[in-house]
Amino acid sequence: MHVQPYLFFHGRCEEAIAFYQQALGAQLEMLMRFSESPDPTPPDMTPPDWGHKVMHSSLRIGSTSVMASDGCGAPPQPGAQGFSLSISVADAAAADKAFAALADGGQVQMPLGTTFWSPRFGILTDRFGVGWMVGVDSAN
Repeated sequence: MHVQPYLFFHGRCEEAIAFYQQALGAQLEMLMRFSESPDPTPPDMTPPDWGHKVMHSSLRIGSTSVMASDGCGAPPQPGAQGFSLSISVADAAAADKAFAALADGGQVQMPLGTTFWSPRFGILTDRFGVGWMVGVDSAN
């Protein structure tokens, strides 16, 4: 079994991809727009001008694949709370860099600091509403 995060950006997926490429060095593995789908989108599933939006994409962040989409154009639904993506980095400098990049335009819940489990750990929500926990791998 393999579990992968799938994030929905409600019309801002391309912006999010560019942000994660710049902030984390994410590599775009694939991107398909609604207009490129081999099957037509069912009527009333997306707004009429949604063809240029991202139907499906895959990013590689470190050794993890994260899938992302604009979704189907409906406004975000409540209930997708209670999760964060966790990044483990090699050292404090890498934690500082990743945390600062992700926090740009976002909101810090717990500033980077020393904890009993990590020499550097912090929690934030980025500008797209995605929760992140950034920490130094305690094995390092």
